[in-house]
Parts: sequence; C-alpha cells; structure tokens
Amino acid sequence: MKNALILSGGGARAAYQVGVLKAVAEILPAGACNPFPIICGTSAGAINAVTLAAHEGCFADAVQELEGIWRSLEPGSVYRYGLREVLRGVVRMLGSLGNQGVGRTRPIALLDNSPLRELIERTVHFERIDRAIGRGDIDAVSVTAMGYTSGQSVAFFQGRRDLQGWQRHRRIGRPVLLNADHLMASSAIPTLFPTTRIEYEYFGDGALRQLAPISPALHLGADRVFIIGVSGNRAPKHGGGTRTRHSPSIAQIIGQMLTSAFVDTLEGDIEHLERINELVRLIPDEIRAAQGIPLKPVENLIIWPSEEVDKIAGRKVRYLPKSLRAFLRSTGATTSGGGAMAASYLLFAQPFIDEMINLGFRDTMWEAESIASFLAVK
Repeated sequence: MKNALILSGGGARAAYQVGVLKAVAEILPAGACNPFPIICGTSAGAINAVTLAAHEGCFADAVQELEGIWRSLEPGSVYRYGLREVLRGVVRMLGSLGNQGVGRTRPIALLDNSPLRELIERTVHFERIDRAIGRGDIDAVSVTAMGYTSGQSVAFFQGRRDLQGWQRHRRIGRPVLLNADHLMASSAIPTLFPTTRIEYEYFGDGALRQLAPISPALHLGADRVFIIGVSGNRAPKHGGGTRTRHSPSIAQIIGQMLTSAFVDTLEGDIEHLERINELVRLIPDEIRAAQGIPLKPVENLIIWPSEEVDKIAGRKVRYLPKSLRAFLRSTGATTSGGGAMAASYLLFAQPFIDEMINLGFRDTMWEAESIASFLAVK
C-alpha cells in the first residue's frame, strides 16, 4: 500500500500544512523516514511538496527545515510591497488595456513576486529529488499548473522511470525534471502574481481548472491519500443566513472566486472519491476479480482547519505592509465582512503564519490516534 500526501493551494494559508506535518512527524517514531512515497502539491502547496521531496534525511528533519523557512517569512520574502511597486503594478495593469490586455514587456500582475523565486532557488534543492528517487525515499513528486492557452491542468511530475504520463479531459500528467519555473507557475495566483512560461506556453496557478486534485496521486500509484486542506469553512451552518448591510465588496467577490479555485474543487473531489468508494465496496471482491474491474476503494484521511481561516485573517490583516493594506482597504479586503478572505492569500506575516502553523499542529494532534492507524505506526 502506497501513501500519497496531497497539499492544496491557498497562498499564506498553506502555513497550516506545516503545522499538520509537524504533528505527523511527532506522531511517527523518532528518526522515521518519509511515510509518503508520493507527494502532490498545488500552488503554495507545491512549494511545500517539493521542499519535502528534496530533503535528505528523516521526515522530522525535513519538516523542521520547512517550518524554519515559513517561520522566517515576511511579505517581502514573497513579493515587493513598496508603494511605488504596488502603484507600478496597478499602472501596468491599466496600461495593458491599450495593448489588448497584454503586458508589453512581461506578463501583467499587480505584484512583483521575484523575491519568491529568489527564496525558492535559495532553499529548494531540486538536484536532490533524483537522488531521493534513486534511494527509494520517494516514488514521485507532482506540481500542478494551468496552461492559459490550452486551458489544461498539467501535473508536472518527477518520479521513477517506469511511471508514465497520462491524458484525461482537460488534465494531463507530464514527466519532467522539476525546477523553479514549475513552482513559480503553480503558485501564480491570477492577477496578483505574473504567469510563468514553461516551454511553449504560459502557466498560472494550479488550482485553476484543477477539476480532480486527487487524480495525480492515483495516477502515480497511490492506494491511500492523506489530504491537507486549508479551508475552515467546509461545513458552514445552514439556515436563514446573515443579514448584510451592503452589496459584496470587490475583495469579497475576488475572495469567493479564489476560494472556488483553491477550495471547492478539492472538497468536490473528496466527495466524489467517497461516493466512488461506497459504490466499489458494494461489489464483492470475487466479482471484481472475475469481471476484471480495476477499481478498488482508496482509503483517505483529511485534515481541515477547525477554525474559520477568514476570521483569523481578519484579525491579522493589520500586519500587512501599510502600502498594500491601503490598497486592499480600498477594495474592502481589510474588513471582517468577507473581504479578509482575499487578503488571507497574501498574509505572509508572522502573526498569521504562527497562528496557522499552531492551528495545524493542534488539529492534527487531536486526530493522533487516527493518523497513527492510517500510517500504521506501532
């Protein structure tokens, strides 16, 4: 049985994944190897995934290194936030309207995320991935991005030589040697960060058009999936709703669009997986074997934030740089009435990161017994 780790996107929200992984490392025996031979990531989750896969050493050391990176982050580690830089991004986007919406010298975006590339090139050791595969530490690591021309969700993966690519409707798997371009493309949140060209096409955030986030893990040979989500709103309370005083702000609309990409498809795919599992279990094993039915249940374990991330972001948005906070305030992204949802993707500030890591650790330790059973910890 092969375990796969699936790390979803969500910008700064992905700090939650670090807390979960930190707890998993504590649940495992001291000095345990990586329990996930298949690691799949999207957007910020892709950066976490490749950082883990490229580490040489035990799982706890890999997680400690990843936590060290996150604990040292600040907004300037990911994007340039000076007033001049923010205004330049706004002017560049407005100026593109005179050029059919295309950037004249480079892809248009509100923010310059070149510091993120510098961080990736400094901290992620891509050359170690092949060595990890050769030692048998991992089978494959996958990074998903979306092609703006083809509209396809592409899972770029580096793995064992016997692993083949795949092609399904609007989603393909392509074997490559992963590098910083793949991570920059996968984490390019639309309009906020610029697209990245890979070979013949420009790619953006992998959460876009990712209709089946669990699919790459299954194609790469996973029998069981450990999924870390970044939404704390999976089961909202139903009822008459909350009375609102005004129409949704720009930030609230954008926040819901981003949530649709980063969260809804994963939740929908999990629901689909659980439904398929129920149907497969209705077919006796002997009948499946006799009829040559290749389906089998995929065991899964999911960790979600126990608190609403949007509310946490609303309390921490004041820690964003003044220039960016002023811009976000004008769109309603600093209010608690839903606008903070959009700001949460950019909240690479230590108070927010610390709380998300701590929340991930706490949520996971509450499920320690289930996780130990899932990972067959004795």
